[in-house]
Amino acid sequence: MTGVSQDISPVSGILGNSITNLHAEGETIWVGPHLNLSSDGGQSWGVVNSDSLAGLKNTVYSIDIEGNVIWVGLGDSNRQRSGGGRGSTIHQTAGLLNSMDGGLTWNYISYFPRNSEDPNTTGLLDFPDDTLVVYGDNELWSLATTVPELSPPWDIDYDQNTGDVWVASQVAGLRKSSDNGQTWKRIVLPPDTSKFISPDLDIDFPFFSLPEPAGITPRDFRGYNFLTYSVLVDELGTVWVGTLGGLNMSDDGGRSWKHLTAQDGLLGNVIYSIEEQSRPGQSPAIWFAHRSGSATSEAFESSGISVTRDRGETFEHALYGHECFDFAFDWPSVYIACETGGLFISRDDGSTFTSINQFQSNQSTFVSLNNLEVLSVALTNGILWVGTNDGLFRSMDGAHTWNRFRANVPLNPSGLPPIVSPEQVPEVSTYAYPNPFSPYSDGIVRIRYDLETTEQVAVRIFDFGMKLIRTIVNESQSQGIQEVVWNGTDDSGIHLANGPYFYEVKTQNDRFMGKILIVH
Repeated sequence: MTGVSQDISPVSGILGNSITNLHAEGETIWVGPHLNLSSDGGQSWGVVNSDSLAGLKNTVYSIDIEGNVIWVGLGDSNRQRSGGGRGSTIHQTAGLLNSMDGGLTWNYISYFPRNSEDPNTTGLLDFPDDTLVVYGDNELWSLATTVPELSPPWDIDYDQNTGDVWVASQVAGLRKSSDNGQTWKRIVLPPDTSKFISPDLDIDFPFFSLPEPAGITPRDFRGYNFLTYSVLVDELGTVWVGTLGGLNMSDDGGRSWKHLTAQDGLLGNVIYSIEEQSRPGQSPAIWFAHRSGSATSEAFESSGISVTRDRGETFEHALYGHECFDFAFDWPSVYIACETGGLFISRDDGSTFTSINQFQSNQSTFVSLNNLEVLSVALTNGILWVGTNDGLFRSMDGAHTWNRFRANVPLNPSGLPPIVSPEQVPEVSTYAYPNPFSPYSDGIVRIRYDLETTEQVAVRIFDFGMKLIRTIVNESQSQGIQEVVWNGTDDSGIHLANGPYFYEVKTQNDRFMGKILIVH
């Protein structure tokens, strides 16, 4: 582990528009994907200048904050193509960031098994010969997780009562550190075929997350419950872990586990998010976000949310068919961020819900996506924050009116924070972002330009042979910075193939050209 002193630099706004993570701590809102923060309701912004975030090369996959202790899971992704030509996104771990002083200084924790500067540390991954896991008096045969792919830190939770840090890392499973990240332990969860495990029992099963281990038929073993996506330690000390194969509960710090599935009342076995709702004078309620498509389909399963108010004895369900990501609570109000349907709000502790999928803001003329995906939600002292795939929204009046915050690429950059290199934002007359552009994951590409006067403007798209395929606008526009969007289709509405395309911004006196690379 390498300790690096860092600071928080002021920036003009957030540095990314896909707001997959929000975390509120007091008056401060922390924002992924590039670890922005604001303590004054968005009037001013800062960014963490960690070497692991420099150049925007890694992004925030998970955040947990308890007082002055901050833990951040870092990851990255890349597009890969299968033999059939279809693309898929592969997520991978990039390590962790930790601050013990509220963000003034930071430590980077590598995912590698060993650090040459401190041979006594272990990482979030394994040595190749780590093929046995000791569990009580049992030795379980295992496969080592040695590469960062498919092991991003999807969720992280810090238990301030014990000092333990828990990380849910998909193929790498559930990891725990009791010494501020110097060493990590693989935590054994029940296999799909077990409802309870304890180190005091005589047990024997292969402990790794491949669904079909070599030489073992699927009916004899499935490791879906080892693929972890979410983790929570509630205020009573119970550890809750969501996997591809169900829900796991531990009341003894992760030694023994109870395993619940859709057969036990859950809406589904795939659990992507777990959050705790504090209730006055009562034990906390625990909320779960499910996805359909579980490989262990012994019972009917659906996307939606479940909640237990009695420590897992019974479950209530809602928002059937909606794919949700995040929760926020302000008793008795419940806020749920969903990819489909938008932001769901209940004013009666989950009995009834209304939804918001339009966040109108009159502060900017820049174009916004028509169908926003709501990816995250948080509350700071009465301010409601909503993260979407096209920026951050803030409401100070209970979700009635909104202000929008969005990363805008400066055409004439100056005073960039150290996290952004000048090469990434060159001084240009026109700019297209994101670039490369995926119509399926990004939705739209934005083309920005600065007009010296009010004049007639035409924005057109050409293929590699300079054949005109789309006219986006041809109209009079006002002086100043303008923005148009393109969804990757031609004039007939047909999605274009992968490859380079050229855009032209033509005014009465000037003509600017740029290139956009489409990658499906």
